[in-house]
Amino acid sequence: MIKKKRSAISLDAIVKGAQILLPHPRTGLKLARIQAEKRFFPLLNPRRKSGCARKIHQLSIRITDLCNLRCHTCGQWGDNGFLHGCNSRELKEREVNGARYLELFDDLVAHGHRPNLYIWGGEPTMYRSLPDVLHGAAERKMPTSIVSNGHGVAALSGELIESGLYLLQLSIDGHNSSIHNGSRPAAGKGDAFDDIVKGLEAIRSLKKGRPGLPIVASLTVISRQNMHHLVDIYHRFRNFVDIFVFYPSWWISEERAEAHEADFSRRFGFEPKLHRGWIGSWKPDDYESLAQQIKELKSLSRSFSAPSVTFVPDVTGREELEKYYSSHRETFGYDECVSIFQAVELDSNGDMSPCRDYHDYIIGNVKEKTISELWNSERYLRFRKSLQQDGLMPVCSRCCGLMGY
Repeated sequence: MIKKKRSAISLDAIVKGAQILLPHPRTGLKLARIQAEKRFFPLLNPRRKSGCARKIHQLSIRITDLCNLRCHTCGQWGDNGFLHGCNSRELKEREVNGARYLELFDDLVAHGHRPNLYIWGGEPTMYRSLPDVLHGAAERKMPTSIVSNGHGVAALSGELIESGLYLLQLSIDGHNSSIHNGSRPAAGKGDAFDDIVKGLEAIRSLKKGRPGLPIVASLTVISRQNMHHLVDIYHRFRNFVDIFVFYPSWWISEERAEAHEADFSRRFGFEPKLHRGWIGSWKPDDYESLAQQIKELKSLSRSFSAPSVTFVPDVTGREELEKYYSSHRETFGYDECVSIFQAVELDSNGDMSPCRDYHDYIIGNVKEKTISELWNSERYLRFRKSLQQDGLMPVCSRCCGLMGY
């Protein structure tokens, strides 16, 4: 019998991260509470079968759909991304403005929610009012993290430091420009690898003589291009990065995509579309070599002074890796979605959804209503009840909300 799992930070990352967070007990305690609530989820959520949720622990904002890159493994702008054909000007015009986000933050605090803020995109540094949002969250004591491909990080490094950002996550897919830029081709001119290096150098320079925030994390999506060079990524950036996170890529097959469409339509009465952005051919072609890379990374991180290494999900060994990439039905024990009870997902246009990666199901729009009004609305309850009573949908088995939140 496979042991039931919920996504969690590795013990190594917790211990090493705690050193950095010691001067910031409020942030550390909030992060610890999220992990504890995930671990004891059934006990703390006796009304989950009815779809009713408690406090909001994370506000996740895909703050813009604009991006300067076209990464192969991305479900938005990648090989089969769902944003293909969209007009950039229209995407920009429909974004929620910075002032509205601050109003939403105030409303959350007034209703007893003070969640962590998780900002992503698209590329969030391309959102014009990003500094205002960061400083506004800090003023309201909402610990903030951001995910960036490195574009604009060097130029915004001062703002990122001064805003009290606790976690800066940078997408790194190679130890050199050839592999990194090959995995993340630019939409126009630019050198994505150079952006990463300059951003990391700027952050390290500004952090000298200061407390350890922000924690700097490297995020690597494992692909055919980089699977033989994961250890090289670690060595290249170990002097700049506190935590290395490696993701086996999210993916879905044509067969499972069709199964998801049928299941979703049966539950909710309309056909989803966005999951097809993750149909791709970026699976590793040598599982034994990948397993060895992962084994060596774990060994390198054992030293207390070395940056920690985390795998999301923690799938290791040749057989398990091959199962992950060949059997989409396999959940490895992740059979209950907790994020829909703890995290809010906002799209760039203000649409609020329970699901980060596959946000076809919309609860409402925060340009018209507040997050607190929508959090336990009838439409939200219906979605949560469906996953509690009928189980996961076919798409769920490879989702950041299930395995990575």
